[in-house]
Amino acid sequence: MGYRSALTAVVAAGMLAATPVAAQPAGGLAIPNFWRQDAQAEPVGQLPFAGIRFVTTADYPPFNFLDAAGRLTGFNIDLARAICDELGLPCTIQARPWDDLLVALGDDRADAAIAGVAMTAETAAEARFSDVYLKLPARFVVRRGLRLNISPDDLANRRIAVVAGSAHEAYLQTYFPRVRIQPHATALEAESALRLGRADALFGDGLQLAFWLEGIDAADCCIFAGGPYLDSRFFGEGMAIAVAPDDDELRHAINAALAAIAADGTYAEHYLRYFPLSFY
Repeated sequence: MGYRSALTAVVAAGMLAATPVAAQPAGGLAIPNFWRQDAQAEPVGQLPFAGIRFVTTADYPPFNFLDAAGRLTGFNIDLARAICDELGLPCTIQARPWDDLLVALGDDRADAAIAGVAMTAETAAEARFSDVYLKLPARFVVRRGLRLNISPDDLANRRIAVVAGSAHEAYLQTYFPRVRIQPHATALEAESALRLGRADALFGDGLQLAFWLEGIDAADCCIFAGGPYLDSRFFGEGMAIAVAPDDDELRHAINAALAAIAADGTYAEHYLRYFPLSFY
């Protein structure tokens, strides 16, 4: 239901499908942008509701979690507040158990859920979704100083560490069939293999790898290489805000607000606050 448990001509087509919609650099960092640069946000007009009641969880950092003072915070929380500010509406954000999020929409205890609820056939029966505001890409990581082009041909016969049984391993098997896949039981083992020079590159979840690269365990050994991989068949459709199935008016208002805060830099500000090493 969510992202926590997650991740030749044919090869060329697969690589194109993995390309992000757009990315805008900010101070040398790539900021994901899933809105067309020439698109104009549709005017919302007079809204028929007095505010937006958001629900989320409190156990998915850095998206939604309790800070040291016990306050609900995170990227999703700031994004929800920015949406309400853009629409000129009061905003309440309440943490609830994961299994209660869509139920709360259905019985009118909440207007919108912002918690990484996956867009699937199952959830489509319970909710409609806003435009995607973030995708969690796969990325390659290599050791500093190693000049390695990231392509199926250039990585042929290279040792690529990956978590065994993951979507990332399946992606390599599909689009990088000539690499020497090194499956590891955990992400920690795959990271250690790269850091110690037992692998030439590591392929995995970009968000998790960004935090590893910034942490002490990586010992400044490695950097991202190549672009983000966003193929939804392997890595999901992305993160969107869920509303009740019949609440198209709120969904359109949220979409307009998302486009506006992407255009004015508010989205980038919040993204860099929580992801100072961009995983794009």
